[in-house]
Amino acid sequence: MDSSLFFPPSCHATRVSIIGAGKGGSTLAQRIAEANLANVVLLDVVEGLPQGIALDLMQAGSVEGHDREIIGTNDYADTAGSDVVVITAGRPRTPGMDRSDLIATNAKIVATAAKEAIARSPNATFIIVTNPLDVMTYIAWQVTQLPSYRIMGMAGVLDSARFQTFIAMELNVSVADVHAMVLGSHGDLMVPLPRYSTVNGVPITELMPAETIDRLVKRTRHGGAEIVGLLKTGGSYYAPASSIRMMVESILLNRCRLLPTSAYLQGEYGLEDVFLGVPCWLGCRGVERILELNLTPDERDALGRCAESVRRGIREADEILKSLSLL
Repeated sequence: MDSSLFFPPSCHATRVSIIGAGKGGSTLAQRIAEANLANVVLLDVVEGLPQGIALDLMQAGSVEGHDREIIGTNDYADTAGSDVVVITAGRPRTPGMDRSDLIATNAKIVATAAKEAIARSPNATFIIVTNPLDVMTYIAWQVTQLPSYRIMGMAGVLDSARFQTFIAMELNVSVADVHAMVLGSHGDLMVPLPRYSTVNGVPITELMPAETIDRLVKRTRHGGAEIVGLLKTGGSYYAPASSIRMMVESILLNRCRLLPTSAYLQGEYGLEDVFLGVPCWLGCRGVERILELNLTPDERDALGRCAESVRRGIREADEILKSLSLL
């Protein structure tokens, strides 16, 4: 009997490569494999680290009941043919450190990782997670020269999840009924939108007083720093990993979910040549469309301040990379 009936040569297993095997990257590998979304390649510069994590996760697979392959490696050659590349590599924040303090160190890491990955997976969609996220996404776009719809940053899903959690805790309701929207940069200038944040369709502006909403907005803006301050030796990784997994799923399964994403703006919201968190439909092409919400003048001004902050970071990163001949 012709064995090709059973083993078609064109069979392709979906592959996601994660650059950076720290807590965020390794947790994401677990999320993707256990959701049965794709095979995973976990890459890190530290010898033995990704290999050990991959072996541990493969052994967990026999209990969790999935047959996904998880490869740990120090060689970019193993990432070849990836459908999605996620870059988490970089220095994490420590207490008292702002995300922008990481530019000098992380610009070189992200630029190098993006160049190495795109050389092996020219058809991949890229998701950038390294901080300062919007700046690093722009840098990755510059060095890969990808169409802008195939590269994005993960931030809005995480920031919205934090806002949703705080709303649910405040109102003592199920977080499953809470939907929130946070735009702008991934930092202290982010723009939570109470008017577009609801509990089972009811805007939170009708459920709690303005002073309570302001308190939750401030906590959301400093949500990452709050966790860094508590952990003292690093930042969050469970919620970020879950947020990235949602984006990867929407892309691989072409679900076209409307998710706040750091995307390249070309006139949307009156902003140009900057990556910033806005609501996007994510599908198999990457950022399929950007939704322009009807913002108030104050909300639009706040988004503009985010854009200017990101541009300052981009200029700083560009100078560093040019001095290193990486641009």
